[in-house]
Amino acid sequence: MQLYTRPLQRLIDALEALPGIGPKSAQRLALHLLRVPTEQAEGLAHAILDARAAVHQCADCFNLSDTERCPICDDPSRDHTLITVIADVRDLMALENAGDYRGLYHILDGLISPMDGIGPENLHLRELLKRLDDGTVREVVLATNPTVEGDATALYLSRLIKPLGLRVSRIALGLPVGGDLDYADQMTILRAMEGRTTM
Repeated sequence: MQLYTRPLQRLIDALEALPGIGPKSAQRLALHLLRVPTEQAEGLAHAILDARAAVHQCADCFNLSDTERCPICDDPSRDHTLITVIADVRDLMALENAGDYRGLYHILDGLISPMDGIGPENLHLRELLKRLDDGTVREVVLATNPTVEGDATALYLSRLIKPLGLRVSRIALGLPVGGDLDYADQMTILRAMEGRTTM
């Protein structure tokens, strides 16, 4: 016996396909969307279609933009001598929300992961090297996650960029604010000690 009508089941299935949405959340969202005014449901559908049509990758950094270059790359008040290399747009959003960084970004669109068939040729590395070639950039910050893939990518990039004579740095890794040493794993404690700063 079919529990939902076919159109409702298709809506639930479509919502469940979204990241982080399980069966119960998909069901709740679908039922909510059926109760909202038609204009609101149509507004959501149009917003999705408009974003799909208008948003593309920035020609320089691969951030999401509705113009050829994103607002960060176009901002003359940003420090154009500093580029932070990150895996994806979510990392950019996290760094921007922190509020203090004033340099530029370069999004790789992934990390080196041989197990997943992702090698350096699958990332935006040629474009990064081209950006570094004009002599404007003085420092490249590697801000990949502290995972096997993130560390492998950072090491690969470091070996690729250092011969260009640029400063290559890695974001500090270690204990989070409010964290307890008791609960930290050995690698986190080791990185916190290695990344210590003078007071």
